[in-house]
Amino acid sequence: MPRTPHRPQLPAYALYGESTLSPGMDGLHLESIAARSRLHDWEIRPHRHAQLFQFLYLRRGGVELTLDAGTRSLRGPCVVAVPPMSAHGFRFDAAVDGTVVTLSEALLPRLLDGAPGLRERLSHPCVLVLRRGQPPWRDIDAALRLLAAEFAGSAAWRSSALDAALLRMLLCVGRALPPAGERTAAQPERALAHVQRYRGLVEAGFRQPPPLAELAAAVGVSTTHLNRACRQVLGQSALGVLHARITLEAQRELAYTAMSVKQIGLGLGFDDAGYFTRFFQRATGATPSRWRAEAVAVPTPT
Repeated sequence: MPRTPHRPQLPAYALYGESTLSPGMDGLHLESIAARSRLHDWEIRPHRHAQLFQFLYLRRGGVELTLDAGTRSLRGPCVVAVPPMSAHGFRFDAAVDGTVVTLSEALLPRLLDGAPGLRERLSHPCVLVLRRGQPPWRDIDAALRLLAAEFAGSAAWRSSALDAALLRMLLCVGRALPPAGERTAAQPERALAHVQRYRGLVEAGFRQPPPLAELAAAVGVSTTHLNRACRQVLGQSALGVLHARITLEAQRELAYTAMSVKQIGLGLGFDDAGYFTRFFQRATGATPSRWRAEAVAVPTPT
């Protein structure tokens, strides 16, 4: 039986095309969209970052965006939020005007300690379409200009000023996002903390997850308590959170690698290819093979 041609895994970079962070980055990096994309003929091929958040602010111009397995065309003004490990790629107009903000995941606990719920709200890949002249656009645009000025400058207390400007940007983006995923005031902060801890455990071990009871014990709560917290904060059960993460990784590997369905299933902890196929079909409404065929048929920036 002929072997499937090898296709490299989706690359993971520090910044696009770089395997390590610049020594001067110190957890934060800003550059114009044009600065890097013009070096690659205005195309940033699909890739991911292991421990970096990115926020792309398109002030003017157009882009074909690939975010995880979805593709769409956008025009500025808009913001694209890309959390760690989300697959993303761009094909920009040559006249694009905008900024890319890259920050270390380790910065967020310190910055967002006083803003319960904001980190969770920003932890999912999303696109925020803005209307020029409206308050959300004015706030985000002003916050990005201030952040860029502080990043390029060398005034006294620059580090503190950068923290303040970055927090302002994150707050403006968080406030402008649709409210459906927002944590309500009735949700106790302890529930949010449990969910954040659980999501960290899921991210670290979704390929070979232990029983849900063990994950709950690692969080420090019962399975019932964990389910309640997940439903309060995320609107789905703890098992649903885990299954959604496994499904997302399966979609990424189907879209961006040439591994067989069986290989992908094995890599995600499924010893039986048929069971993996049924799991994926329940989650997406399509078999892995059909989903891959439809994803490949959609034009992408690659």
